[in-house]
Amino acid sequence: MTTRPDPRRALVEHRLVAGGRTGLLLLILVFTYLLSAFTKGILISAFQILLFLAVLLIALRNGQLQPHAIRIVSIVVLAGSVLAAVLLVLDTDGPGAGVANAWTALILLVSAVLIVRRVLARPEITLQSIYGAISAYLILGLMFAAVYAAMYHFGGDTFFANGRTGDTRTFQYFSFVTLTTLGYGDFTAAASGGQAFAVIEAITGQIFLATLVARLVAGFRGAARAADRAPRGPAGARRASTRRAGSSGLIGLRPPGTARRRPVGGKRKASPGPGR
Repeated sequence: MTTRPDPRRALVEHRLVAGGRTGLLLLILVFTYLLSAFTKGILISAFQILLFLAVLLIALRNGQLQPHAIRIVSIVVLAGSVLAAVLLVLDTDGPGAGVANAWTALILLVSAVLIVRRVLARPEITLQSIYGAISAYLILGLMFAAVYAAMYHFGGDTFFANGRTGDTRTFQYFSFVTLTTLGYGDFTAAASGGQAFAVIEAITGQIFLATLVARLVAGFRGAARAADRAPRGPAGARRASTRRAGSSGLIGLRPPGTARRRPVGGKRKASPGPGR
């Protein structure tokens, strides 16, 4: 005898797997940023490209794509990432490094689009949706940092004003300061191209926070309050129906002290006939 698969159980298992992937994605992004913030070296930068590759693969698995398309894109992205890491190692401060940074920016852009598309496609707002939005926000900061690094290497190792040199840490610092519109002013773009991208990043960060993240947080809080008010189980349903009946005036019409009493056993006692 064959048993039919429970669609509700399959849906719950799919959500748990997707939620675990979203949490793993957020952890990889935080680890990648901290790795580049506290360490320095060309091998670390190459390893960071491979971590961004893992970010894109997770975003592909979470996205609603066909398995055949996921395999093809994964093979192409893997080959491109390995080539970008090799170019970065062989040409640390030249056009090769610029190509590697441009490839990194492209990977992160595709990852952010897939994650935001998946978050918007969810029928309900869950904690995993908020994780996905935060991950996309971090990806935007890392993506613009890769764009600034590519402009730095293609422009003859000049990007910041006052002739200040740049590396992975300074570009990511400048990117997140711009994305969050803190505007410390210790690092500023010198040329008009870098200034234009900085303005675009600042506008993108504000729109992202004011629309997507704020909407998700408000919807998640509203869903949590609705779940707390909803009756749970048969007892909760009876209490809810009693409250509805009481509010409509069906309860409370009998005077106090005259409530109907039911004898033990649930049967009404027969009244004695005449002459008894």
